[in-house]
Formats: sequence, structure tokens, C-alpha cells
Amino acid sequence: MNQTDEIAVSVDDSYVATVEIRRPPNNYFDVGLITALADVFARLDEDDACRAIVLCSEGRHFCAGANLGGAGEAQQFQPGQGRDLYREAVRIFSGRLPVVAAVQGAAIGGGLGLACAADFRVASPRSRFAANFSLLGFHHGFGLTVTLPRIVGNQQAQSMLYTGRRVPGEEALAMGLCDRLTEPELIRAESHALAAEIAQAAPLAVQSIRETLRGHLAKQVEEATIRENAEQERLRQTVDFAEGIAATTEKRTPGFLGR
Repeated sequence: MNQTDEIAVSVDDSYVATVEIRRPPNNYFDVGLITALADVFARLDEDDACRAIVLCSEGRHFCAGANLGGAGEAQQFQPGQGRDLYREAVRIFSGRLPVVAAVQGAAIGGGLGLACAADFRVASPRSRFAANFSLLGFHHGFGLTVTLPRIVGNQQAQSMLYTGRRVPGEEALAMGLCDRLTEPELIRAESHALAAEIAQAAPLAVQSIRETLRGHLAKQVEEATIRENAEQERLRQTVDFAEGIAATTEKRTPGFLGR
């Protein structure tokens, strides 16, 4: 399987593909990266040697989402790019193979959305999950409208989305946000073990069961991201959004004004 400088792909004899995002340390994404990831998933769908995927990242964190502030190792996410980003994200949700996300460090914002696109999440006590959009004066995205309540229930999803609070690994396990908890250095191995266990089952049966259980998830995400993107574009123009980004950059508590 081909790879790029930013995505590495390998398939082993247990029928498990390891797909590694390589934008350390924070692994911010943009339209190009999500497009490349969707392309990889589509190719693996057609590979008879692959029956399950481990999605992981190089560096300190699984994924910090889009780079809204313009600092760090990725290009700043620009207004108007949301439509293209979410179109490609829907392609990830449309994939046929089960995905296990190996969540080391943080899955923040859109990075949480990417983790929630997977069927399972493996983490450690040091992992943390956050839908921090409200703390930026922003609307959530990447289909979290659909996926987060589906995984943790409506009340827990509201709590995370309204407050933007960070959920550590133990709490994530208790609420169902992650499925297995292990030591930080064992996250990838545990993720592979889970994927290999899935890959041992009959592949046509697994894919059929998965399609039944996920139902119209990709279509629901597509519909949800239309509103998510519209609200993101609207709120991007507010004073509160500018304050949220500034406060995050300056590592201080934001002073929101409601305008």
C-alpha cells in the first residue's frame, strides 16, 4: 500500500491495516489530510488482504482537529473550507471496514470528531477527549451532532458540547467514549489486538452486521454537517470567536461578551 509523507499505511498478515497520521506533535488536519485519509480508506475497502483498520497518529496527540489559531505545524483553517472538509469526512464515514482509533494524548475538537468516526476507541488514563468548540466561541463540527450522542448518550454529549470540558481516559471508559483502557505505551498494541480479533471473524458477515448497526450514519453526518458548517461560518464572524481564539493562544480564561 502506498504512503505519503503525512499518512503511512501498512497491512500485516492478520488482515489489519495500520493507518498512521504523521503531523506531529498535534496532528492538526486540513482538507488535504482528510481527503488523503478518505482515499486510503477507500483503497483499503477494495483490498482483500485487509479486514479491519487501526487509525493512529505519530507524536504526542491523536488529533487536535483543525488549526483555527494559525500557530503550530499546520496551515490555519480558512473560512469557507468547511464544506470541502465535511464532504471528505463523509467519505470516511462511508467506508466498509471496521476502524479502531488508537487515541494517545488528546482528541480535541475536530480530532474528537475523527475519533468518533471510528467503531472503537482505545485510550489510556493519560488520554483526554474534548469538544472544546464552545470555549472558542464556535460551533462543533465533523458530525459530532450525530456521533457523540450515539456513543455516550444525549445528556453526556450535551455536557461535553456545552461546557467544552476535558474528559480523561477513566471517565471516557465509564461513559463509553472509549472501549478499552491500557497503559500509554500499549495503546497501539491493544488497538491492533482488537482489530485482529475483529479480522478473525468472517469478513462478509462483519461488514453486513456493521452496515446494519450503523444504518444511515454517513447520510446523517452529511445532513448534520450542513448545519454545523453554516453555524461555524456565522459564529466565526463574532467578537466571541475572536476572543476565544485569542484566549486560547494566550493561555488565559476568555471573557465572552455574547456578541
